[in-house]
Amino acid sequence: MIPVFDGHNDILYRINAAPDRRTEIWSGQDTTGHLDLPRMQAAGFAAGFFAVYIPSRHDDDTPAMLAAMDNPPYDFPLPALIDHHSAQPVALAQIGHLKWMERTSPDAFRLCTTTAQIRSSMAAARIAGILHMEGAEPIDPDLDALHIFHAMGLRSLGPVWSRPTIFGHGVPFRYPSTGDTGPGLTDAGFRLIRECNALGIMIDLSHMTEAGFNDVAKTSAAPLIATHSNAHAVCPTSRNLTDRQLQMIRDTGGMVGLNFATCFLRPDGSDNADMTLAPMLAHLDHLIGVLGEDHVGLGSDFDGATMPKDIKDVTGLPTLLAAMKSHGYTDALIAKLAHRNWLAVLDRTWSA
Repeated sequence: MIPVFDGHNDILYRINAAPDRRTEIWSGQDTTGHLDLPRMQAAGFAAGFFAVYIPSRHDDDTPAMLAAMDNPPYDFPLPALIDHHSAQPVALAQIGHLKWMERTSPDAFRLCTTTAQIRSSMAAARIAGILHMEGAEPIDPDLDALHIFHAMGLRSLGPVWSRPTIFGHGVPFRYPSTGDTGPGLTDAGFRLIRECNALGIMIDLSHMTEAGFNDVAKTSAAPLIATHSNAHAVCPTSRNLTDRQLQMIRDTGGMVGLNFATCFLRPDGSDNADMTLAPMLAHLDHLIGVLGEDHVGLGSDFDGATMPKDIKDVTGLPTLLAAMKSHGYTDALIAKLAHRNWLAVLDRTWSA
């Protein structure tokens, strides 16, 4: 089985929504979500970014939003900004769950901060977890908390989710649309990017406006990376990347992780799970065609999005790899897409 390095998942958000049931969730007694330890092990999930995500107040309306997204077009307003005083306790709770996962499963899961640790964990068949923050709401304007979270193991940060922060602006959930939906980085955002470079924290461009993307590109000394985004040429949603953006990522030695969310895969922008894997392969073909085969990986969005019916959850990873094989991808290319490209870009990013 080819091991998979996954660019994005939201199991920490799922656990934090029901913290008294985290043992049942992590142990696989509760299989209502996309991830748990036994299914990850069985499916070849070998490493990945585990996201800290601060929910918006509008998250209670998610069922209604998903229903509307089944029938595009749609255009949802951005949620309100969340200040760091409100966000920090939620972030600390989710990091606590990640540390608990490592503490209770030391032979099966390890929180890693270097590529050497990731490689050794993978070699020992121990899942390697990387602490990621999806939206920088828990970080204060002076960036003191950034250093604290770095000391806790933070090695990847998206300055925004799909809402504004004090650092920049996220794109709304909108189809059809480009990512040119609002302003770029604030003054604090420019400081955040430079400080992440100094600390060796990877910067994730997923969810950023096109203006914000451009601002990061002209400021950051590190490879440009979008952990869970797709090709706008295949699905014209605000969350997907144009060929111009993909070329900029390629030119910095960065990469893009294929997002499995149906609404970012399907050309019609629908969130409906009733789809074949053909759109996933179409996105991969396009991403490889523009970026090159060394700059594309996987970024599932497990536990944070609707999955295609043939994927369903983490147990669908072998199905996707088999589809790549049937599509004509070589074993060497599949290994690059599955894990080798992620390891290589982290070598380039964390050592920068």
